[in-house]
Amino acid sequence: MSEHIDFISEEQNEEFSNDDLFNITSWGADPSVRELIQQYKEGDIEKPELQRKYVWKKKDASRFIESLLLGLPVPSIFLANIEQSGKRLIIDGYQRIRTLYDYIEDGIWHGDDSDFKLINSELINERWRGKAFKELTEIDKRRLKNYTIHAIVFEQKHPSDDSGLFQVFERINTSGTTLNNQEIRNCVYQGNMNTLLFKVNKYQQWRYLYGEQEEDPRMMDLELILRYYALNSVEIYNSDKKKISLKQTLNKYMQSNINASTDFIAEKESEFYSVIDFIYTNMGEEAFFNLQNDLSKIRRRLYPTVFDSIMIATSIALKKGCIDVVKNLPEKRLALLRDATYRESISQGTMKIDNIRTRISCALHFLYGIKL
Repeated sequence: MSEHIDFISEEQNEEFSNDDLFNITSWGADPSVRELIQQYKEGDIEKPELQRKYVWKKKDASRFIESLLLGLPVPSIFLANIEQSGKRLIIDGYQRIRTLYDYIEDGIWHGDDSDFKLINSELINERWRGKAFKELTEIDKRRLKNYTIHAIVFEQKHPSDDSGLFQVFERINTSGTTLNNQEIRNCVYQGNMNTLLFKVNKYQQWRYLYGEQEEDPRMMDLELILRYYALNSVEIYNSDKKKISLKQTLNKYMQSNINASTDFIAEKESEFYSVIDFIYTNMGEEAFFNLQNDLSKIRRRLYPTVFDSIMIATSIALKKGCIDVVKNLPEKRLALLRDATYRESISQGTMKIDNIRTRISCALHFLYGIKL
């Protein structure tokens, strides 16, 4: 298996801003805890699909509940109003909302499925120490349910693609570890393409090639698959632009395929499996690895630019039917990795159109003997 895959690069640190941010309206609301629990229970407000698991410790949850019982102020929650569904997605505040639901409605601690009782510690006021919600006095129950938590609600009025909401997530999310780009896309662009990414990411041959059997908790494996889909387009590598923004390109691809047809999704699923199967069978688990700088040994980590060029080149070759007589692909791949032009295109200015085109063209030439 590969070492830890490090994706920190100019692509990941890329930032952008555009006028979409100024087409977003926001307003304040003050729902009671009772209202928040009911809305969460009925699905009117929800955590984006597989966004982030519940991570609070029992101490954190207990201290939060105690703060409300004491009447202390707590931070605002942030919600995104999604016009298409009429629902609101939780940008920031899931840990708090889930804690309230578990303590008051469910009575089960989400951490280990035990009865949810506040910790029996001096950190908690002795009036509530070690108590479940049902053990509180009626006055305390009422006080907790009637507590109002300020909510800031965002809605993008124009354009209707929610592109500005990506920036809202990016700038406002404050809970623990900041969400990365793909985690934010998973929040903003829920739909058919997002569901497809989760499905194909489980494919066993892909897990071998990725180098980890467990799905990446930060969704970097999902972003790689999305990268392949989004860059595998003649509009991209035959563009007249000098450079693209990877972040914006992936965002636009996700948004444009939120409601993609069943046929389109099935085609993309089959395409991914076919390309992955061919690469795994003919190049092995090191297919997306690079060479060390002295070109003498394999560097055991997946390189995104090696990945996208070999994936896209293989996809093109399969569609053209140019693979039946291909032999010795492992040796040809090593020759590709030693080529100076290819090495420059995968390491410098990787989102320049010329370099995207060059690395795909090189992969097609060295591996399959055809031109882009």
